[in-house]
Amino acid sequence: MIASRAIAWGLLAILAAGTPAIAASPDILWRIVSECVAPDTADYCARCRWPVDDRCGGRRGCTDTTDVWGETPEYVAIRDIKMCGCPPGFVHGLALPRARVSGVEDPRRPEGLWSFAWEVARSHIADESEIALVVNPRAARTQDQLHVHLVRLAPGARQRMTAGTPGRAPALDRVWAVAAEQAAGAGLADYGVLVAKEERAPGFVVFVTGTSPEFAFTAAVCR
Repeated sequence: MIASRAIAWGLLAILAAGTPAIAASPDILWRIVSECVAPDTADYCARCRWPVDDRCGGRRGCTDTTDVWGETPEYVAIRDIKMCGCPPGFVHGLALPRARVSGVEDPRRPEGLWSFAWEVARSHIADESEIALVVNPRAARTQDQLHVHLVRLAPGARQRMTAGTPGRAPALDRVWAVAAEQAAGAGLADYGVLVAKEERAPGFVVFVTGTSPEFAFTAAVCR
């Protein structure tokens, strides 16, 4: 069972703020996973730059802290920086492996990450037909730690996906295999993946694109 903790996360605001030494680093998410999601570890406050709220003293806001939505021994889910300053109801989370995995191109990408991500997304988005799980292609990401975006589908996104003849996965542990087959058929060496629930049948829609599906098909930011 996923153990949820109401903690606060913000770290990637530093990217948005444009701090040069941090903005150039593709390892921020890895540093969060390896240094900030376990506040009971020794020297936590010395090691973690974006600690769990109230653990290291001082008044810290959304953009300076870590919010863990759920975790298992293999995975952890956190609130994305894009939620900071947004109204209630807007959802954008990230699900990540605790092991070092670079992205969609990494042969070590874990099958179980999709199921974990879906369960966490369900706890924040009540209507499963609205849930979208997204991994961006290597060319369109800023971080080299695999992360699944937990977001809502944008209006009209499902119709545009189905018009592109997506693949189908009977279960979430088949997503990587189906995505790889779809990408090979389309001649894509680098690709993004979007997963949504089938509307009229069991299973999941697996949509593959050579560009980022995050902003093209989901409500990735609040307006």
